[in-house]
Amino acid sequence: MIKEGLLYAPSHEWLKVEGNVATVGISDYAQETLGDVVFIDLPQVGDTFKKGEAFGAVESVKAASDLYLPVSGTVLEVNSDLESEPEKINEDPYGSWIIKIELENQDELAALLDHNTYREE
Repeated sequence: MIKEGLLYAPSHEWLKVEGNVATVGISDYAQETLGDVVFIDLPQVGDTFKKGEAFGAVESVKAASDLYLPVSGTVLEVNSDLESEPEKINEDPYGSWIIKIELENQDELAALLDHNTYREE
């Protein structure tokens, strides 16, 4: 399932942009590929990342995978519920956001994929 109305990175993160804030999570494809998620490593509020930098990691019974920020920004909020219930990513990948960031450069959004283009990847 690919949710409409979101932007996607080729590395399978999704973004929902509202003004200058982006909510970031991983796609249904990513969680399915990983398998049962058992741990998530989250950044701290106030951490700043450049486009393409790893901002955390997801561990599953099959593998560990870094999470890459598709745009530059500063972490405003983390979904701390995932620390105790990482399986929520498997249950609802589009409802279980990971972080919210303040965008540093709106122009970087142009490099992301809409749901139709992501489907073709």
